[in-house]
Amino acid sequence: MIVHSRELFRILMLLVGIFSWSCLVWATPSNSGPPQRRQSARPSQKKATPKKPAVDYTKFSHQTHFISQKLACNSCHKVPSKNWKTVRTGDAAFPDVADFPEHASCLNCHREQFFMRQRPAPAICSNCHIAVTPRDTARWLFPSLGDLTDPKLKRREFVSEFVVGFPHDKHIDVVGQLGEPTYKRKHALFVTASLQETKKEKPPASCPVCHSTYQPQGNSSEEYVTKPPKNLGDNFWLKKGTFKTIPNSHTVCFSCHNADSGVAPEPKDCNVCHKLITTENKLAVDFDDKLAAEMGITDQLMLNRWSRRISSGGFRHEGGEHPDLSCLMCHNAANPNFNTVDSKTLKVPVKSCGGADGCHITATLDDGGILNFEIDQRKKNPTFVCTKCHITFGKEPIPETHSGAIPVSKPKVGLNHFMRRVVLASWSRRAG
Repeated sequence: MIVHSRELFRILMLLVGIFSWSCLVWATPSNSGPPQRRQSARPSQKKATPKKPAVDYTKFSHQTHFISQKLACNSCHKVPSKNWKTVRTGDAAFPDVADFPEHASCLNCHREQFFMRQRPAPAICSNCHIAVTPRDTARWLFPSLGDLTDPKLKRREFVSEFVVGFPHDKHIDVVGQLGEPTYKRKHALFVTASLQETKKEKPPASCPVCHSTYQPQGNSSEEYVTKPPKNLGDNFWLKKGTFKTIPNSHTVCFSCHNADSGVAPEPKDCNVCHKLITTENKLAVDFDDKLAAEMGITDQLMLNRWSRRISSGGFRHEGGEHPDLSCLMCHNAANPNFNTVDSKTLKVPVKSCGGADGCHITATLDDGGILNFEIDQRKKNPTFVCTKCHITFGKEPIPETHSGAIPVSKPKVGLNHFMRRVVLASWSRRAG
């Protein structure tokens, strides 16, 4: 009985060993067998199309709305806006575009952006509103209200997308005088003046209506805008009375161009005057922002006017005899080709610096012309920098317009040459 049990146990253990060995052989891959079929490769996925950059709705673009979407100005701007009697009061009030478009103008296309769950308020609201919160709905001062000076009114700093296309040749023959109030306000009434007035060496009477000397020195002993360094010497430092102002509101324009006068264009024709800025005809400017920062110039009007100077960055309208000269002696404003939209037509020609009596350009260096002196210095030293008129242009090669502006002195006629001409003239008369 015991023997049979042992035999059965041995047979059982043998069967277990055979079974384990079989499982091991079957589980081990064999290199001698037929090649196994590989799974078919997955089809290659197409490259994902790059997503368009997200639109920044905090930066409103007239280019998008006017050029791309072909929207008319009056589809958003209403003339006059509802608040025209409150931004200016009393006699100063007149029908004007004095506020941003209402919400209804935006909701037509931007309903999704208006109702996005952004806190404290949708980002698109910051184009018009100051705090961008449901509790504070105050708006920025509309850009065309540049004549308002109340410090409580907050003005947003931005770079305008527009330039004003103003036809100077059609306005140069008028003068500004105070007339009877129109729209219950005092304003400039334009009357015809003689063009002969502009030919004299004094400013045309119409120019000061829109352009006045900004921060003039007058009788003050302080001629610089900010305190210059003690070792300034002959180096440039910005002086008072350097710039002229330009209109910053519709106040003067709407004196004649209003719905009752019938003088076109009317206030609702925005795009007749306001032109979108393009990159074409953009000229280099004689301006150094680092130098302006070093001088501590923070006045936005100064920086704006200075950063657009395409001729002489250092020219001072209040300097020397400039206030007594006619504006038309330098600015070709009476020419129909003078176009405020095209920078090239606004450039002041260097010949205007010569003047009737020579001024800064003379026939010879001995006559004291500044241009003559600096060109002579550049001939002697190629690294010489012209600083009498220019800020950054003085390092560049002297343009042909400057060299050609110097009058060619006529050679002196000697006695022998004079006698020869007399004899030849006498022979000519005899021969005739």
